[in-house]
Amino acid sequence: MKKLVIFLFVLLFGTHYMDAQTSGFQKLDDWVEIWKTGQQTYFGYPVNQKSALRDFYDWYLSTGMEVINLNNAGDPMTDEPWKMSSQAFERDVIEYFAPYYGFDLNDVWGIVTHSGTDGNSHGIYFGANYLYNKTGQEPIVYVSDEAHYSNMRLAHLQNLDMRLVKSDKMGRMIPEELEKVLDTSRPVLIVYAMGSTFKGAIDDMATLNALLDRHTEIPAVYRHVDAALFGGYLPFTEHREMVSHKAMHFESIAISGHKFFGIDSPSGLFLCTREVYDNQADFNVTYLNGNMRMINCSRDAVQPLKFWWLIRKVGAEGWSRQAEQIMECTAYLKQQLDNIGWPAWVNKYSNTVFFRRPPADIVQLYTLAQGYDENFGGELAHVVVMQQVTKEKIDVFVKALKDWADASAAPKP
Repeated sequence: MKKLVIFLFVLLFGTHYMDAQTSGFQKLDDWVEIWKTGQQTYFGYPVNQKSALRDFYDWYLSTGMEVINLNNAGDPMTDEPWKMSSQAFERDVIEYFAPYYGFDLNDVWGIVTHSGTDGNSHGIYFGANYLYNKTGQEPIVYVSDEAHYSNMRLAHLQNLDMRLVKSDKMGRMIPEELEKVLDTSRPVLIVYAMGSTFKGAIDDMATLNALLDRHTEIPAVYRHVDAALFGGYLPFTEHREMVSHKAMHFESIAISGHKFFGIDSPSGLFLCTREVYDNQADFNVTYLNGNMRMINCSRDAVQPLKFWWLIRKVGAEGWSRQAEQIMECTAYLKQQLDNIGWPAWVNKYSNTVFFRRPPADIVQLYTLAQGYDENFGGELAHVVVMQQVTKEKIDVFVKALKDWADASAAPKP
C-alpha cells in the first residue's frame, strides 16, 4: 500500500514537491504531508488537483501583493469601479465567460462569487426580487430532491415557499412530478440541476421549459441553473448549448471556480441578464461610488485575479483538451468497471460514475463519496473524473476492486 501511495504521489505531483520548504511548525508540516500524500487518490469529489496557479503565486509574492488589502465591494460592471479593488479584472472575467454561457455582452451582468452556493444564493435572491417586481407576488421555489442541498437551504434562509420535485432513479427531475406540485396562481422560481450531487444528473431543461410554457396562466417564470461542476467543462465540449442562455432560456447561472477551473479555494461565477439585474432593489452607497444590489458587501479581490490568470495561462484551448480528457476517462472508467463485472452507472454528459460501494479500506484510500439508493442495490460510492483521474490511475483503482472481488470469491481454506 505504501508503494502505491508513493507511486501515485509522484504521478500526480512530480518529484519537486518532495523537497518543499518546511514552516518550522511541526503540526502544520505534518498536516501538509498528510494532505499532499492523500491527494494522489482523491477520486470522490469534484476538485481539479492540477491547477495552473503556481506561477500566479510566484508573481503575487514577488510583487508584494500579499500585503495589499483589496476589496471588490460594488458593481464590477460599472464604468467607474471601486478604486481599492480588482474589479477591472473581475469585469474582464465576466465578459470573457459570458459568450460561453450564451449571454450577449450588452445583456449580461455578473460577479465572481465566494462559491457555487453564493452563486445559487444570488440566483434565488435575484429571481425572487425579479418575480416580485414583475407580479407583486412572492414566488414558489421548485427544485428536484436530488439537487444540491444548498438550494433547499437557501430557499429556507430567504423565507421562500419551496416544493421538492421527485426525481427519476438516475436523479433527473420528473416533468410529470413538477406538474403535480405546480401552483400556477403564483410565480415560478425553478432551479435546474446541471449535475446532481451524487449521480451527476442533468435536469431536462427543454422539456421542463415546454411544460411551464404550456401553463400560460402562470404569472411569471424565472429559471436559475445550478451548474457548479458541469458548467465548467460543458462549454468546452460539443454539448455547450446545454449551458447556453440563448438555447435554454434561463435567466441566471452559477458555476464553481474551485472545481473544473482549478482555483485553489472556493469561488465561482454568477451571470444573469441585465433585465434581471435592473429589477433588483437599489442600494446606492456613496462612499463606495456604486450600487450594492448584490448580496455580499465585500467580495474577494484575489479570486478574480486567479480567474484572469487562468484565462491567459490555460484558456479555451487548454480547457477544451481537459474537458475531452475528462469525458474520455469517464467512459474508460465505466468500461473498465463493466469489464470486471462491477455494477456501475453514469448519466449522459456526466463525469460522475457511481457504483456498488467497495470495502471500507478502498473507500478510505480513494476518498470516495458515499451514497445509498435501493434502486441500485443499496450502498453506493462514486468517482468524479477530474483532471488528475487519468487512465493509469483508473487501471490501479479497478485492479484494487478486482483483486478484492477475486479474494472475496475465493474458497476459504
